[in-house]
Amino acid sequence: MSLRSKALALVEVLLRVPPLFVVDEFLKVSLGLPVSNGEDVPSLSNVTDDHVDITDSETNYYDANFYNAFFFTLLKFLICCLGCMSALCVFVLYTKHLIIVYLYLMSVGIVFVSYWTNVSAIKQIQALALSTSDGPSTSILEDILNLNMKNLLDLDGPGILVIQNFAIQFLLSVLFRNVHLGPRHPTVQKLLSLSFMAPSFMAMLPVPSNLLHHSPVFSSLLPLFLVKYVLWSSAYNVIQVIYAGYQHGRLFVSNYGLSALVETEWMRLNVPCVLRVFWVMRVAEHAILLLMDNYDEDTEEVIKVSTLLAVQSLASMAKSLLVTGCETITAVLGMTSVISFFCHYIGNFFQWILLTDEEEDKSIGTVSAILFYILALQTGLTSLNPEKRFIRLCRNFCLLFTALLHFLHNIVNPMLMSLSASHNPSTHRHVRALGVCAFLIIFPISLLVYLWSQHTISTWLLAVSAFSIEVIVKVIVSLMIYSLFLIDAYRSTFWEQLDDYVYYIRAFGNTIEFCFGIFLFFNGAWILLFESGGAIRAVMMCIHAYFNIWCEARAGWSVFMKRRTAVNKINSLREASADQLDRLDDVCAICYQEMHSAKITRCNHYFHGVCLRKWLYVQDRCPLCHDILYKIDSDNKDNNSETGNEENSNNQNLLLEEDPDLLLGEGVR
Repeated sequence: MSLRSKALALVEVLLRVPPLFVVDEFLKVSLGLPVSNGEDVPSLSNVTDDHVDITDSETNYYDANFYNAFFFTLLKFLICCLGCMSALCVFVLYTKHLIIVYLYLMSVGIVFVSYWTNVSAIKQIQALALSTSDGPSTSILEDILNLNMKNLLDLDGPGILVIQNFAIQFLLSVLFRNVHLGPRHPTVQKLLSLSFMAPSFMAMLPVPSNLLHHSPVFSSLLPLFLVKYVLWSSAYNVIQVIYAGYQHGRLFVSNYGLSALVETEWMRLNVPCVLRVFWVMRVAEHAILLLMDNYDEDTEEVIKVSTLLAVQSLASMAKSLLVTGCETITAVLGMTSVISFFCHYIGNFFQWILLTDEEEDKSIGTVSAILFYILALQTGLTSLNPEKRFIRLCRNFCLLFTALLHFLHNIVNPMLMSLSASHNPSTHRHVRALGVCAFLIIFPISLLVYLWSQHTISTWLLAVSAFSIEVIVKVIVSLMIYSLFLIDAYRSTFWEQLDDYVYYIRAFGNTIEFCFGIFLFFNGAWILLFESGGAIRAVMMCIHAYFNIWCEARAGWSVFMKRRTAVNKINSLREASADQLDRLDDVCAICYQEMHSAKITRCNHYFHGVCLRKWLYVQDRCPLCHDILYKIDSDNKDNNSETGNEENSNNQNLLLEEDPDLLLGEGVR
C-alpha cells in the first residue's frame, strides 16, 4: 500500500470518529433517563402516619409534578435517541457524502462562531466607552484619520479590540467562502466578507449604541440564509440518498444474505480501526485533563515529590484512565477493539516463536474481543461506580488472560503433534515449542499463587483457577502424547499399544476438562442466583450447558461406544500365529509396517489389530477384497446390521477426512 493510500485511509478513519463521540456523549447522560446515584432510600417501615398525612391539593400538586417530570424525561429520551440515530446514520455514509455533511456543519459552526465573536467584541467596546464617558472621548475613526497610533494601539483601549475582531472576522469569512455549499456567485462572495466584518466597521464609526448592539445579528443574516438555503435545497437529495441506501441493503440481503451485508459494511467502514482511534483519542482527552489538573498544583511541591509518590501518581492516573475508558457502551467497544489489536499481535509473536504461519492468530484477536465484550455486558461494567468498575475490569482481564492461554495452546498443540509424528530432526523447532509449553505451565501457576495469596476465595477466583488448571492439564496431556510419539519414532518395531496409551491419556484430559465445565456451570449458577443476575448471563449459561456439557458428553460417549464396538469386532477375529506370519512374510496392507502380531479376517487377509480397529471406524469390509470382516450371529443379525449401517453412514465421511490417530481418545471434548 502506497503512502498516499495509507494517508487517505487514515483520513477516512478520522472522518468517522466524531459521530462516535456524539453517541458517547448521549450515552454519558444515559439517553436522558434518570439514573440512580446509589443513595439509600428510606424504608417504608420508618414512615409513620404523621409523614403520610397529605391533603387533596398536595396530591394534585404531586401528580402534576410527576406528569411534568415524566413528559420532560420522555422528551429528553426521544431527543437523545434521535441524536444517536442521526450520528449513526452519518457514521455509515460513504466518504463523499460524509465530506458534504462535515462541510455543512463547518459552515454552520463558522456562522455561530462569527456571531458570538462579534457579540463579545461589541460588548467590550461599549463597556470601554461607558467607562470613559466622564472625560473627553474620540471615535476610532477620528483616531485613524488623525493617525493617533497611541490610542489605536492602546492595549486597554477599544482600538486594539476592533483590530483583533477585524482580523478574526476576515479569517472566518475566508473560511466560510471556501466551505459553504450555497451558490458561489462573485457578488455573493464579496457580500459575505462585508457581512462578516460589518460590526467591526460599525464599531469604528460614531453610530448609536443601540444600532451597534444589534449589528452582530444583521451581520449573520446573509450566511444564515445561505445555510438554510442549502438545507432546504438538499432535502430531496438527502431523502434520495437514504432511499438508495435502503434499496441497496435490501437487494444485497436478498442476494447474499444479512451476514454478508454486515461483513461487507464492516470492512467498508473499517469499524475496528475507527473504534481504536476513537478510544485512543478519548483516553488522550482524559489524560490531558488530568495532567492539566495536576499542573495547577504548587510547583515547589511537585519538585520535592519523591519517586515513589510520582509512581503512585502515574498508577492513579492509569487507573482513572481505565475507569473512564469503559464508562459507556461505545467506550467499551473501543477498548474491545484495542484489546483485539494487542491479542492479535500476541498471537503473531507466538507464531513467530513457533515458526509457523497458521491462521489461528487471526481468530485470537476476534475471539478475545468477543469474549471481553460479553464479559463487560455480563458483569454490567458500565453501570458500576468507578471503584467497583476498576475491580471488575481487572477481574475480566484475568479471565481474558486465561482464555488467551487456551488460544495459545491451540496454536502449539498441532505444532507438537506434527513435530513428533513427522520425525522432524530440527532441534530448535522442538525447543521453541517446548519453551511455549513451559510458559503455558509456569505462567498459570504463578498467576494462581499470586491471586490466592492476595485475594479471598470468591466465585471469580474459582473461575480463574478452573481455567488456569484446565490449560495446565491440556498442556501436560499434549506433552505426554508428544513424548509417546517421539518414543515411537525411535523404535525399530511397530508399537501396537501406542494407540491405547494415546486414547487413555486424551480420555483422562478430556474428562478433567468436562468436570471443570460442570464446575463452571454451577459456579455461574451461583453467581446468577446469589450475586449478580441478568439475561445475558443466563443466556451464556444456557449456551455453555449445551455446547460445553451436553454436546461434549454426547460426543465423548459416541467415541467410547465406537471404540468398544471396534474392539469387540476385532476380538471376534482369529489371532495369527508366529508360523503363519513367517509363512506370510509380508507387511500390514494398512500401515505398511512389519507384522509381529496380526488378526486374520474371514477372507484370510492379515492386518495389525490396531490398524484394523482404525479401519473399522470407516467401514466393516476388508480393505483388500471388501468382504465382511467378522461373523454376525443369526439372532442379532438384523439389529447389528441396522446399527452398523447407521454408524457407518453417520461417521464415514467425517473419519475419512481426518487422521484416525487424531480421532482416538477425543473422549469428552
